[in-house]
Amino acid sequence: MRWILPSDRIPPAWFNVAPHLDEALAPPLHPGTRQPVGPDDLAPLFPMALIGQEVSTEPWIDVPGEVLDILRLWRPTPLVRARRLEQALDTPARIYFKDESVSPAGSHKPNTAVAQAYYNKAEGVTKLITETGAGQWGSALAFATSLFGMECKVYMVRASYQQKPYRRVMMETWGAKVEQSPVDDPDHPGSLGTAISDAVREAATSPDSHYSLGSVLNHVLLHQTVIGLEAKEQLQLAGEEKPDIVIGCCGGGSNFGGLAFPFVPDRDVELLAVEPSSCPTLTQGSFEYDFGDTAGLTPLLAMYTLGHDFVPPSIHAGGLRYHGDAPLISNLVKSGRIKATAYPQGKVFESAVQFARTQGMIPAPETSHAVRAAIDEALKAKEEGTERVILFGYSGHGLLDLQAYDDFLNDRLDAG
Repeated sequence: MRWILPSDRIPPAWFNVAPHLDEALAPPLHPGTRQPVGPDDLAPLFPMALIGQEVSTEPWIDVPGEVLDILRLWRPTPLVRARRLEQALDTPARIYFKDESVSPAGSHKPNTAVAQAYYNKAEGVTKLITETGAGQWGSALAFATSLFGMECKVYMVRASYQQKPYRRVMMETWGAKVEQSPVDDPDHPGSLGTAISDAVREAATSPDSHYSLGSVLNHVLLHQTVIGLEAKEQLQLAGEEKPDIVIGCCGGGSNFGGLAFPFVPDRDVELLAVEPSSCPTLTQGSFEYDFGDTAGLTPLLAMYTLGHDFVPPSIHAGGLRYHGDAPLISNLVKSGRIKATAYPQGKVFESAVQFARTQGMIPAPETSHAVRAAIDEALKAKEEGTERVILFGYSGHGLLDLQAYDDFLNDRLDAG
């Protein structure tokens, strides 16, 4: 029921989806001039290696050896068949999940955090500044910077800071400094947009510091493609030619893109992004140029957006509370290659508990969106009497999100 590759089977190169787009990716625009940004515009925030990856059209980009050495602490991650869930659903579908919860930070986020810390360190940067929603990204960057002897400052969305105190403890254990966001409004629940503004504002004015982002940007999703590349090889070992559908939760897009992008050239494989009904960026947002942050400090990106001033409800899936979506994901949704769906919080936790009581693993609230969609696809296969191969991303565990489960089990959870 588990397929584990040896450590020397980590993909040596990242898969770049850019050459496989049906429509060219629209360039980011300068917030002041509204003209396409150049490398010099991004240099105060990012190292040149990452800026190069951001615009690259090369089909493959080599992973540095030092990055591979660190990834081997937990990669390759297991591919698991959810047989007990299949039996509970009485479905002819075969359900597989890629388990990213085995990383030191408990999620997929270190896949890019390690790479970003490496490239910044190589350029002489001594401090990285970032934002985090539920704390998964902040934890990952704190872990990565600790390995490279760098400082780390994290602006954490206030609602998550209060809901998930042990995420803060993780970050501080790895040496990061954590501050609630927004810093100038203690009554505001915060959003990823406001936290990005706080982080960019400090990074742009701090010497020897750079900004680091855990999702949305092209280079971030590029680093995550180790997930899908491993999954492809593991499915072959499991005797499956390819999945019928690939499912992932989607906020900014890093987890979903990392799993799904290597399957984009396989036109007969469906790709499904799952988001919360309370922050329905892909399913109800509009495709347009918008700022990545609330204050309008970042370049404008062509993406599906609910508006950069949108403040989502304080749902427990803090990592999915973002007003926009990755330009690469948005491009593929717009062209029809990727489909999207949304679920309310109550439905998601019902499936999370069902998964925990069959498979034994407690998923993060974000991951539970993918679990819900996978269950619905399996039930659909049951109704149709068809065998389907379902692959979903188990992007992180929920062991530091037990307050959310306590709220659900004791009827305190807002079901919307």
